[in-house]
Amino acid sequence: MERFLTVGQQVLALFILIFIGVICGKKGILQENAVRTLADLTLLIATPCVIVESFLREVEAEKLLWLGVAALAAVAVHLLSILAARLAVRDEKEARRRVLRFGVVFSNAGYMSIPLQKALLGEDGVLVGAAYLVVFNLVLWSYGLLEMSGDRRSLSVKKLVFNPGMIGLAGLVVFLLPFPLPEVFAVPIRGLSALNTPLPMLVIGYYLGQTDLKQALRDKQAYWAAGLRLVVLPLLSLAGMWLCGLRGNVGVQQAAVL
Repeated sequence: MERFLTVGQQVLALFILIFIGVICGKKGILQENAVRTLADLTLLIATPCVIVESFLREVEAEKLLWLGVAALAAVAVHLLSILAARLAVRDEKEARRRVLRFGVVFSNAGYMSIPLQKALLGEDGVLVGAAYLVVFNLVLWSYGLLEMSGDRRSLSVKKLVFNPGMIGLAGLVVFLLPFPLPEVFAVPIRGLSALNTPLPMLVIGYYLGQTDLKQALRDKQAYWAAGLRLVVLPLLSLAGMWLCGLRGNVGVQQAAVL
Protein backbone atom coordinates (compact mmCIF):
# COMPACT_ATOMS: atom_id res chain seq x y z
CA MET A 1 0.00 0.00 0.00
CA GLU A 2 2.86 2.36 0.81
CA ARG A 3 4.31 1.85 -2.67
CA PHE A 4 0.93 2.45 -4.30
CA LEU A 5 0.69 5.73 -2.39
CA THR A 6 4.20 6.69 -3.47
CA VAL A 7 3.38 5.98 -7.12
CA GLY A 8 0.11 7.90 -6.78
CA GLN A 9 1.89 10.94 -5.38
CA GLN A 10 4.51 10.89 -8.12
CA VAL A 11 1.92 10.53 -10.88
CA LEU A 12 -0.19 13.31 -9.36
CA ALA A 13 2.86 15.58 -9.36
CA LEU A 14 3.40 14.83 -13.05
CA PHE A 15 -0.24 15.62 -13.85
CA ILE A 16 0.11 18.92 -12.00
CA LEU A 17 3.05 19.78 -14.26
CA ILE A 18 0.97 18.82 -17.31
CA PHE A 19 -1.89 21.02 -16.07
CA ILE A 20 0.54 23.93 -15.68
CA GLY A 21 1.60 23.35 -19.30
CA VAL A 22 -2.06 23.51 -20.39
CA ILE A 23 -2.53 26.82 -18.54
CA CYS A 24 0.69 28.27 -19.94
CA GLY A 25 -0.45 27.39 -23.45
CA LYS A 26 -3.91 28.90 -22.96
CA LYS A 27 -2.44 32.11 -21.52
CA GLY A 28 0.15 32.45 -24.26
CA ILE A 29 3.08 32.01 -21.89
CA LEU A 30 4.17 29.02 -23.96
CA GLN A 31 4.04 29.27 -27.75
CA GLU A 32 4.77 26.83 -30.54
CA ASN A 33 8.37 27.87 -31.22
CA ALA A 34 9.25 27.87 -27.53
CA VAL A 35 7.65 24.46 -27.03
CA ARG A 36 9.65 22.97 -29.90
CA THR A 37 12.82 24.38 -28.37
CA LEU A 38 11.94 22.88 -24.98
CA ALA A 39 11.30 19.51 -26.63
CA ASP A 40 14.69 19.62 -28.38
CA LEU A 41 16.40 20.69 -25.15
CA THR A 42 14.85 17.74 -23.34
CA LEU A 43 15.58 15.17 -26.02
CA LEU A 44 19.11 16.21 -26.92
CA ILE A 45 20.45 17.54 -23.61
CA ALA A 46 18.40 16.62 -20.53
CA THR A 47 17.72 12.95 -21.36
CA PRO A 48 21.37 12.06 -22.11
CA CYS A 49 22.37 13.83 -18.89
CA VAL A 50 19.88 11.67 -16.96
CA ILE A 51 21.55 8.55 -18.31
CA VAL A 52 25.05 9.85 -17.60
CA GLU A 53 24.08 10.95 -14.08
CA SER A 54 22.68 7.50 -13.35
CA PHE A 55 26.16 6.06 -13.89
CA LEU A 56 27.88 8.52 -11.52
CA ARG A 57 28.57 5.93 -8.85
CA GLU A 58 31.20 3.46 -7.72
CA VAL A 59 31.80 0.43 -9.93
CA GLU A 60 30.67 -2.88 -8.45
CA ALA A 61 30.74 -6.28 -10.18
CA GLU A 62 27.15 -7.03 -9.15
CA LYS A 63 25.90 -3.77 -10.66
CA LEU A 64 27.71 -4.47 -13.93
CA LEU A 65 25.78 -7.74 -14.06
CA TRP A 66 22.54 -5.83 -13.38
CA LEU A 67 23.27 -3.51 -16.28
CA GLY A 68 23.90 -6.39 -18.69
CA VAL A 69 20.75 -8.25 -17.67
CA ALA A 70 18.66 -5.06 -17.81
CA ALA A 71 19.96 -4.24 -21.29
CA LEU A 72 19.13 -7.73 -22.59
CA ALA A 73 15.67 -7.53 -21.02
CA ALA A 74 15.14 -4.14 -22.66
CA VAL A 75 16.09 -5.53 -26.09
CA ALA A 76 13.64 -8.43 -25.62
CA VAL A 77 10.85 -6.08 -24.52
CA HIS A 78 11.31 -3.84 -27.55
CA LEU A 79 11.38 -6.80 -29.95
CA LEU A 80 8.16 -8.08 -28.39
CA SER A 81 6.57 -4.63 -28.68
CA ILE A 82 7.55 -4.26 -32.34
CA LEU A 83 6.10 -7.70 -33.14
CA ALA A 84 2.86 -6.93 -31.27
CA ALA A 85 2.49 -3.57 -33.02
CA ARG A 86 2.96 -5.15 -36.43
CA LEU A 87 0.46 -7.94 -35.78
CA ALA A 88 -2.21 -6.15 -33.75
CA VAL A 89 -2.43 -2.58 -35.10
CA ARG A 90 -4.35 -2.08 -38.33
CA ASP A 91 -5.60 1.10 -39.94
CA GLU A 92 -6.52 2.04 -43.50
CA LYS A 93 -4.57 5.31 -43.30
CA GLU A 94 -0.85 4.63 -43.44
CA ALA A 95 0.21 7.76 -41.53
CA ARG A 96 -2.21 7.01 -38.72
CA ARG A 97 -1.16 3.35 -38.64
CA ARG A 98 2.47 4.40 -38.24
CA VAL A 99 1.66 6.70 -35.33
CA LEU A 100 -0.36 4.02 -33.54
CA ARG A 101 2.36 1.42 -33.99
CA PHE A 102 4.96 3.88 -32.77
CA GLY A 103 2.84 4.51 -29.67
CA VAL A 104 2.61 0.77 -28.97
CA VAL A 105 6.37 0.27 -29.14
CA PHE A 106 7.57 3.38 -27.30
CA SER A 107 6.40 4.34 -23.83
CA ASN A 108 7.00 7.50 -21.82
CA ALA A 109 9.79 5.73 -19.92
CA GLY A 110 12.32 8.40 -20.81
CA TYR A 111 10.53 11.07 -18.81
CA MET A 112 8.33 9.36 -16.24
CA SER A 113 10.22 6.24 -15.19
CA ILE A 114 13.23 7.88 -13.54
CA PRO A 115 11.34 9.82 -10.83
CA LEU A 116 9.14 6.77 -10.13
CA GLN A 117 12.12 4.44 -9.90
CA LYS A 118 14.00 6.82 -7.63
CA ALA A 119 11.00 7.12 -5.30
CA LEU A 120 10.33 3.37 -5.20
CA LEU A 121 13.72 1.72 -5.59
CA GLY A 122 16.37 4.32 -4.83
CA GLU A 123 19.57 4.96 -6.75
CA ASP A 124 20.05 1.31 -7.75
CA GLY A 125 16.67 1.38 -9.47
CA VAL A 126 17.71 4.47 -11.41
CA LEU A 127 20.93 2.73 -12.48
CA VAL A 128 19.06 -0.27 -13.91
CA GLY A 129 16.54 2.09 -15.50
CA ALA A 130 19.39 3.88 -17.25
CA ALA A 131 20.35 0.63 -19.02
CA TYR A 132 16.76 0.38 -20.29
CA LEU A 133 16.83 4.00 -21.46
CA VAL A 134 20.03 3.48 -23.45
CA VAL A 135 18.37 0.65 -25.40
CA PHE A 136 15.13 2.64 -25.62
CA ASN A 137 16.89 5.59 -27.27
CA LEU A 138 18.89 3.42 -29.65
CA VAL A 139 15.70 1.71 -30.88
CA LEU A 140 13.87 5.05 -30.96
CA TRP A 141 16.44 6.67 -33.23
CA SER A 142 16.67 3.68 -35.57
CA TYR A 143 13.44 1.68 -35.82
CA GLY A 144 11.29 4.52 -34.42
CA LEU A 145 12.61 7.03 -36.93
CA LEU A 146 12.05 4.58 -39.78
CA GLU A 147 8.53 3.72 -38.57
CA MET A 148 7.42 7.34 -38.36
CA SER A 149 8.99 8.49 -41.63
CA GLY A 150 8.41 5.36 -43.69
CA ASP A 151 11.56 6.23 -45.61
CA ARG A 152 14.81 4.30 -45.22
CA ARG A 153 16.64 7.40 -46.43
CA SER A 154 15.71 9.07 -43.14
CA LEU A 155 18.30 6.82 -41.48
CA SER A 156 21.94 7.78 -41.69
CA VAL A 157 25.18 6.86 -40.00
CA LYS A 158 25.25 10.32 -38.41
CA LYS A 159 21.79 9.88 -36.86
CA LEU A 160 22.64 6.39 -35.62
CA VAL A 161 25.92 7.48 -34.05
CA PHE A 162 25.05 10.95 -32.76
CA ASN A 163 21.76 10.46 -30.98
CA PRO A 164 20.73 10.66 -27.30
CA GLY A 165 21.02 6.91 -26.90
CA MET A 166 24.63 6.79 -28.07
CA ILE A 167 25.48 9.94 -26.13
CA GLY A 168 24.01 8.25 -23.06
CA LEU A 169 26.53 5.43 -23.52
CA ALA A 170 29.11 7.96 -22.39
CA GLY A 171 27.66 7.34 -18.93
CA LEU A 172 28.89 3.75 -19.08
CA VAL A 173 32.39 5.03 -19.81
CA VAL A 174 32.11 7.31 -16.78
CA PHE A 175 30.88 4.36 -14.70
CA LEU A 176 33.96 2.31 -15.65
CA LEU A 177 36.48 5.06 -14.93
CA PRO A 178 38.91 4.17 -12.12
CA PHE A 179 38.24 7.57 -10.52
CA PRO A 180 35.08 9.63 -9.84
CA LEU A 181 34.03 12.27 -12.34
CA PRO A 182 35.23 15.70 -11.12
CA GLU A 183 32.46 17.76 -9.52
CA VAL A 184 33.04 20.58 -12.00
CA PHE A 185 31.51 18.23 -14.62
CA ALA A 186 29.12 16.31 -12.35
CA VAL A 187 27.29 19.41 -11.08
CA PRO A 188 26.08 20.69 -14.50
CA ILE A 189 25.15 17.14 -15.52
CA ARG A 190 22.95 16.79 -12.44
CA GLY A 191 21.42 20.21 -13.02
CA LEU A 192 20.52 19.49 -16.63
CA SER A 193 19.19 16.02 -15.81
CA ALA A 194 16.78 17.62 -13.33
CA LEU A 195 15.04 19.23 -16.34
CA ASN A 196 14.17 15.83 -17.82
CA THR A 197 10.79 15.54 -16.06
CA PRO A 198 9.32 19.07 -15.77
CA LEU A 199 10.11 20.25 -19.30
CA PRO A 200 8.43 17.38 -21.22
CA MET A 201 5.41 17.53 -18.90
CA LEU A 202 4.98 21.21 -19.78
CA VAL A 203 5.31 20.33 -23.47
CA ILE A 204 2.70 17.57 -23.15
CA GLY A 205 0.39 19.97 -21.34
CA TYR A 206 0.77 22.59 -24.07
CA TYR A 207 -0.16 20.14 -26.83
CA LEU A 208 -3.05 18.70 -24.83
CA GLY A 209 -4.39 22.23 -24.54
CA GLN A 210 -4.33 22.55 -28.34
CA THR A 211 -6.04 19.18 -28.92
CA ASP A 212 -9.69 18.38 -29.51
CA LEU A 213 -10.02 16.02 -26.54
CA LYS A 214 -13.63 15.09 -27.34
CA GLN A 215 -12.61 13.71 -30.70
CA ALA A 216 -9.58 11.97 -29.19
CA LEU A 217 -11.71 10.27 -26.54
CA ARG A 218 -13.97 8.83 -29.26
CA ASP A 219 -11.02 7.17 -31.03
CA LYS A 220 -11.39 3.40 -30.54
CA GLN A 221 -8.09 2.61 -32.22
CA ALA A 222 -6.26 4.87 -29.78
CA TYR A 223 -7.80 2.93 -26.87
CA TRP A 224 -6.66 -0.33 -28.45
CA ALA A 225 -3.09 0.95 -28.91
CA ALA A 226 -3.04 2.36 -25.35
CA GLY A 227 -4.30 -0.95 -23.97
CA LEU A 228 -1.52 -2.81 -25.73
CA ARG A 229 1.13 -0.39 -24.51
CA LEU A 230 -0.06 0.04 -20.93
CA VAL A 231 -1.57 -3.35 -20.05
CA VAL A 232 -0.92 -6.22 -22.47
CA LEU A 233 2.78 -5.67 -23.23
CA PRO A 234 3.86 -4.98 -19.61
CA LEU A 235 2.06 -8.14 -18.45
CA LEU A 236 3.61 -10.24 -21.24
CA SER A 237 7.04 -8.76 -20.50
CA LEU A 238 6.74 -9.45 -16.79
CA ALA A 239 5.59 -13.00 -17.48
CA GLY A 240 8.54 -13.54 -19.83
CA MET A 241 11.03 -12.22 -17.27
CA TRP A 242 9.47 -14.40 -14.58
CA LEU A 243 9.78 -17.49 -16.77
CA CYS A 244 13.41 -16.61 -17.48
CA GLY A 245 14.12 -16.40 -13.75
CA LEU A 246 14.58 -12.62 -13.73
CA ARG A 247 13.45 -11.79 -10.22
CA GLY A 248 14.72 -10.04 -7.12
CA ASN A 249 16.26 -6.58 -7.48
CA VAL A 250 16.66 -6.51 -11.25
CA GLY A 251 13.23 -8.02 -11.88
CA VAL A 252 11.51 -5.46 -9.67
CA GLN A 253 13.45 -2.58 -11.21
CA GLN A 254 12.66 -3.63 -14.77
CA ALA A 255 8.99 -3.89 -13.78
CA ALA A 256 9.14 -0.29 -12.60
CA VAL A 257 10.43 0.81 -16.01
CA LEU A 258 7.58 -0.98 -17.79
